[in-house]
Order: sequence, then structure tokens, then C-alpha cells
Amino acid sequence: MIRERAPAAPPSGRCAASLPLSSPSSPGRNPALLLAMEYLAAHAGPTQGNVLCCHCGVAIPPNPANMCVGCLRARVDITEGIPKQLGVSFCKQCERYLQPPGTWIQCALESRELLALCLKKIKASLSKVRLIDAGFIWTEPHSKRLKLKLTVQKEVINGAVLQQVFVVEYLIQSQMCEDCHRIEAKDFWKAVVQVRQKTLHKKTFFYLEQLILKHRLHQNTLRIKEIHDGLDFYYSSKQHAQKMVDFLQCTVPSRSKSSQRLTSHDIHSNVYNYKSTFSVEIVPVCKDNVVCLSPKLAQSLGNMSQICVCIRVTSTVHLIDPSTLQIAEIDGNTYWRYPFNSLFNPKQLEEFIVMDISRVQEKKKPAGAGARSNKCFSFLKHTLAEAWVKKTSELNTDHQYFCCTHLGHILNPGDLVLGSVLFLGFDLNEPFCRSSGLGLTAGILVMGLHRKLERFDLANCNLNDEFVNKMSPHNIPDVVLIKKSYDRVKRQHRRNWKLKELERDREGMDTDDERQYQDFLEDLEEDEAIRKNVNIYRNVDIPVESDTDDDGAPRISLAEMLDDLHISEDATGGEGASMMTE
Repeated sequence: MIRERAPAAPPSGRCAASLPLSSPSSPGRNPALLLAMEYLAAHAGPTQGNVLCCHCGVAIPPNPANMCVGCLRARVDITEGIPKQLGVSFCKQCERYLQPPGTWIQCALESRELLALCLKKIKASLSKVRLIDAGFIWTEPHSKRLKLKLTVQKEVINGAVLQQVFVVEYLIQSQMCEDCHRIEAKDFWKAVVQVRQKTLHKKTFFYLEQLILKHRLHQNTLRIKEIHDGLDFYYSSKQHAQKMVDFLQCTVPSRSKSSQRLTSHDIHSNVYNYKSTFSVEIVPVCKDNVVCLSPKLAQSLGNMSQICVCIRVTSTVHLIDPSTLQIAEIDGNTYWRYPFNSLFNPKQLEEFIVMDISRVQEKKKPAGAGARSNKCFSFLKHTLAEAWVKKTSELNTDHQYFCCTHLGHILNPGDLVLGSVLFLGFDLNEPFCRSSGLGLTAGILVMGLHRKLERFDLANCNLNDEFVNKMSPHNIPDVVLIKKSYDRVKRQHRRNWKLKELERDREGMDTDDERQYQDFLEDLEEDEAIRKNVNIYRNVDIPVESDTDDDGAPRISLAEMLDDLHISEDATGGEGASMMTE
């Protein structure tokens, strides 16, 4: 007879009452026997026990060191040998950090580049541990301190892995880099770019100055020196000078040549030191110049007239024929193959009054003719007109001058203009007049709102231009109109914008430089195409006038102006000061 054994206590989480002693689905089986088998299956897995720490006796899970975390950290320091305070060199002039052994790099605060530079200083010490995480801890910008929070891991006693967090502090030390030393010396350079233009007006240089500022090509210069006919840019390396030359050739029509001079050499190490000189010559044509093209060049440009007006100088020279509105662009290579000179400059002006003007219907374009200004671009639209003008100095006479102009869209009868006149002071059929050019009396006509004209008479001077002397008198216009003029004093008073200038050394200030600079500012207001390439900043000192006070002079809208940046406060809200100054 089999004696049934009372069931044992169930394991935790289960009770014997929840298990039925019999199951209708398994008739004939012993319920107590099934319950004992289930309990034996539940206790089949092993359980992990705790051990006592060998130092403090606290119960802990077993580990290879048999020590708790507190005792392990108290007796083992995995950051031993890693310096906690270091120094980093910083140049206040160029705001660069020294990356040993001799490289200076530009890094922003809390940037990845600065973090990599700081970690390289302790790279040898970190070779014995495993770097898990690294980051900056915020410090005051003027404290000259950098703090790094590092997380490292290392295998310690009997294979136990310990992780620890610590802080490394870097002291920013002021040190002047070699480039700044050379800049302060003011007489050390390895390359110089000499930019020259043989003209009386500096409009092209003023435009080039704004392009250099916009593209920040002046940052690598050691010194900028201004002379009477150009600028000199000094550099510490030949690569920076070559970059400036490439920029000039892409922005203004020019040609360049280079040379170098050996300054020193070491025969043992085969090291040679040179000083390089780059000469860049800009075409001697400025805006508002009257030019005479060679017959071959005029024919290649679509059979346009040889007498043209320069309306713009960008990467090419933009010309317009005032008698047909035909336009052409001449790049630097074309100019040096077929060179031409300016007949007059903006100083040679006269005073006139417009007696009558009539718009001319569009003429049929002959075969082979080039593009015209009234059909190409919105900022090049002009209107052909015929005008009768009279000198203000000859109002008591009946002498008038006839001319064709491309400024028919802005000229009206009764306006007084600035300009010069081409009239027949001699008989052009005489051999002496044809050979000497005295029969040509040429001029520029510039419209103005003040009912005044300035006059330049070429009847009493010799015009030495080989192409003009060979032209037929019937193909020479009597008057060439350039641009409309406005009241300069009033325009300066209401001009609520300004431009930035390059910091340069001047040999001597010409009294005419200010007048030429004002001419350039007026050209910016009148020409939208040039204005797009210049950064124009709003002058908050001059209030904005209402549009009702407009007298017709072109103006620059507020949408085209930039807000000039003035840093008067630092990041902490205190009074403005440099971040890394003493």
C-alpha cells in the first residue's frame, strides 16, 4: 500500500490552494505526485548570492576585486598620471590658438576644433585609459579659463572595470604668433601686389576697394599702401598674393606679370628665400569716359561707331554708341590686343542749356549689328533722342549745337546740363587740321538740375589720338552726352547710407580725392548693376526723408542697405571689452 505524503509548502509567489488536487482531464493520476514534480522543476536554476567586501564588510554582488565601489575608488585612482591643469597659447591679435609644435589655428569657444586641440595636449596620458566622453564646462568669457569634463574607464584589480569622471582646467596664456610679429614690424613681407591704373580718376579703384571688402580679401595683408596711381598689397606668403591676383583678374579687366628676387639661401639644407612681386595693370578707362575705338575693333563689335561712351567698368568695359544705342563689352584680353585711350575725363565739362529735345523712333538695325541697350536688360534701357543745346556763356548769341544722345529718357527742354561740345572751330578739310587734330573740338554733356553747364573747349588744344585723326569728319559727332547731374550739396545732405574703407597708409592726400569719391557715391545711386556688388550700410545718424521731397535724383532704398554691426556688450551683458584682453 502506497502512503501518500503531505504536500510541501509552495515556493514564494505561489500557494497550494491555487493548485487542484485532481484534474478531470487526467483521470487515474496521483495529484500529489504531479505537484511535487512541478516544485522540483521550479528549483532547478541556481541563484547568485552576495559576498562581503574584504575591507568594509558590506554585502555586495561578487566581483573580481571582492570590494565595494566605495572601497575600490578610495584605493584605486585611474586618473593618476593625467594632468589636471594645463596651459594653451592664444594670440590676441589674430585670435588663434597654438597647436604644437608651430601651427596656429582659428577656433571658436566650445567648438569641436578647440576640444580636439585640448585633448591632444593630454593624448599621451590618455593612452592608459579608455576615453568615454568629453565636453566643455561653461566659464566666463573673460576668465581666460577653459574647463573640460572627461569620462574615462580602466581595468583595475582582477579584471574589474572602473569608470571615473574628472575635470581638466586650461589656462589661456597670451602669446603673439609669428605672423602678428611680422605685421607689427611693418617692414617684413615676402610678396607684394602692385595694382596700377593710368587714369586721372579713381572710380575703378573705389569700386575695387568695395569688392575687396565684401569678399574679405584684405584679411591676409600685412600692409596696404596707397600711392598716386594705385595700391600696394603686402603679404607674408606668395600664395596669398597669388590669390589676390586671381581675384583682380576676375573682377576688373587687367593683365599681370610677376618677378622674384633671391634674398637668402642655405647651401647645406637647399633652402632658398625669395621676395615675389606681382604687377597688375588695369585698363586705363573709367566710367563716363569718351573713347575712340580702332576701326578693326569697332567692326568686330558689330560695326558700331568708333566714338563710344563708357557706361560701366566691371569685369569688362561696357560701351554704348550714343547715336544708335548699340552696346558692347570688352574684356581685358581684347583691350590689350586692340588698345584705345580715353579722349576726355569727367573734369573736362562745360555749361549748357537744353533748348529742344525730341525722341527718335527706333531705327532698323543693319545686318551684323550688335545688341542694343533698349532691348537687352532692364538696367540698360536707354532712349535715343536728338537735342539742341546752347552754352550759357553764349546766351546773347544764336549759336546752338546739335547732338544725338542715349539719355532721351531723362532729358527735357529747359534743363541746364554739364558737358563739353564738339564743334568745328577750323575747316576740317584742310590738311593741317586733319593731321594735327585741331579741327576736332570734342566734349562731354552731362545733364543737371541746377540750370548750369561747365564748358571745355578743345578748339585750342591738340587731341593726340591716332584713331580720331584718321576718322572722317562726317563720322565725328558734334556732342557726346554722358549722364545727368543733380545738386551735389542736397544729395550729400540727404544721403543716409555709407561705405566702409580699407585701412591703408597714404603718402599724401590729394585735394581732388574727396570730389572723386563723391562722384563714385553718385554713380552707385544711379547704377543698380554696380550697386549689387557693393555692401551698403545704413547711416543711423542721418534721418530718412519722405518721398515727397524727392527732386528726381536717384536714391538707394532701405531694402538695399545693411545694418552696420556695433559690438558694445559682451556675452555676459557687461560693458563691452575684448574677450581675451588683460
